[in-house]
Amino acid sequence: MDTLLEAAEDIREQIWKELVRATHDRHHAWRTPVLASTTHEAGVNARTVVLRRVQPSQRLLEIYTDQRSAKVGELLAHPRACLVFWSQRLHWQLRVQADCAIQTDGAEVTSRWQTVRQTKSAGDYMTRLAPGSAVAEADVDDGVTKNSDEHHFAIVQARVIEIDWLELGRSQHRRARWVDDAWQWLTP
Repeated sequence: MDTLLEAAEDIREQIWKELVRATHDRHHAWRTPVLASTTHEAGVNARTVVLRRVQPSQRLLEIYTDQRSAKVGELLAHPRACLVFWSQRLHWQLRVQADCAIQTDGAEVTSRWQTVRQTKSAGDYMTRLAPGSAVAEADVDDGVTKNSDEHHFAIVQARVIEIDWLELGRSQHRRARWVDDAWQWLTP
């Protein structure tokens, strides 16, 4: 195996290790990537999300959301999305193209909800109003449902199709694209 192929394999392994680490390390920069999706009006909508689970063998990234959020409707209409990760520590940027599926019920959702409902984050999925709804000033603190069985918890499963990796080095930059289980070195 030549040096470039060895380097590419090392980078691929490190990417997946860092993604997994980000789900456990609250201070890891990749814990909060930007997710960009296509809107119904053919525009683009981008927002910061929290990476909750990574399954390297299945090339799967998971994010939790309120099933009434705009991103759910956008991803149901146009499942392809882009996640952008930046790490100052690594000097690495990832642009990940993924096909997204939304899970709003079933065993996985029930299992994850049982864990989430024990945390402070549970309230994010129990609001009376959908995310982005206008709120009268008097109602600002009155949006949370009191019954913990009533929730709008959903899982976004993003199956990785392509990774564009960029390293900003002091002496030189490196860039490569991973697609179809192969790396292609690119001009930075």
